[in-house]
Amino acid sequence: MTSSTIQKSKNQIRDIVHNISFNLKKRTEIFLSLPVEIRPLVLLHLRKSVLCDLISQLPNKELINALEKLDPDKATDIIQIFPQKQQKKIIEQLTEELKNQVRFLSKFDPLTAAGLMSLNYIQIEEDDSVKDLIKRIKIHEKRTARFPTILVVREGRLIGYIPGHKIGFALSEEPIKKYIAHIPVIKHDANYKEVIKLFKEHPHSKVAVLDDSNNILGVIYADDILRVLEEQESASLYNFAGLSKEESITDRARTKVKFRYKWLIINLATALLAAFTVKLFDQTISKYVLLAVYMPVVAGMGGNAATQTLAVMVRGLTLRKINTKTLWYVLKNELGAGFINGLINAVIIALIVVALNHNYAIAFILGLALVINLLVAGFFGTLIPVTMRILGKDPASSATIFITTATDVLGFLVFLGLATLILS
Repeated sequence: MTSSTIQKSKNQIRDIVHNISFNLKKRTEIFLSLPVEIRPLVLLHLRKSVLCDLISQLPNKELINALEKLDPDKATDIIQIFPQKQQKKIIEQLTEELKNQVRFLSKFDPLTAAGLMSLNYIQIEEDDSVKDLIKRIKIHEKRTARFPTILVVREGRLIGYIPGHKIGFALSEEPIKKYIAHIPVIKHDANYKEVIKLFKEHPHSKVAVLDDSNNILGVIYADDILRVLEEQESASLYNFAGLSKEESITDRARTKVKFRYKWLIINLATALLAAFTVKLFDQTISKYVLLAVYMPVVAGMGGNAATQTLAVMVRGLTLRKINTKTLWYVLKNELGAGFINGLINAVIIALIVVALNHNYAIAFILGLALVINLLVAGFFGTLIPVTMRILGKDPASSATIFITTATDVLGFLVFLGLATLILS
């Protein structure tokens, strides 16, 4: 297949996925109008929320036909979307071979090495010939329509694999042992972060999964890891906005409300806390109305600075660059950056206040409040994500709300508190 043909096929799938995603009432009709060979590919490219909606409406026969054409691990991922009772009914209708494979894969946590692995491999003894290997490959391809990963064993234990491209240059009577290459291995219960780390440390297109007795369970391919990474990046982006990672732009209004309302209620509570802080100084504000004009500057600058610090911290935590040894160094630098940025912005805003309002006292108060609030942003933006990680929470989703509350409440408290002390 030429590169232009592959690109055309990708564009076709993308257009179909877009069409299904944005036509809620005609999803099933569009899907069933597709050629049967394209349907499995479309299922793999749909967002989870759209996929759930579509397969819940598909006739059972059509769903089973599509599942039969997928890799067992991909079919398992789709089947696991259903409730347990429905999963059992669907599995019972599969062919005997796929049924056994799906049952085997369903035993594992989806976010462990075993949950990510594929069963598209064959085992061959190191003393076998290239001729024996080719025979095994043909049998596997005829049965699955897929070229397998070739794992080489000695007395049942994995010793390496045969890169597929080397077979084309080998003589049929040659022993395969001269073509054995190293393949990284990982235990079945390793979590997906450990799998990702292994792929980064040893750039390979595949990793073998072993059980506790070092028997081969399956193979993880690079495209499976890329899928997990994409899902995690998407989840982090949604978490920053306080949204569910399951929400899609194609969801109905009712579904969006379901995903968002809890976060909005929490945000309302923190906004009220900031409002009550301002209420403590209502007499000062009534005397000096100019304070109310510049209050959003203090809160806005603190919030923006905190978000910058949080983004850096979350990335550092994800890449494991931050620990108890480096935390003090990171905090010191963030406070230093906050102080310097605070001074720069304090001078700018003070000059603006003097130029527009000719009020040196409020210019000084606003400038000092900005410096202090950017220090607050650096302090909480550094420590809260680390604290959330220690508590086992996702810092991207849980830290934002606490940091924003700190910069809003403390920002108003410092600004209005200084105004009360200096202007009264």
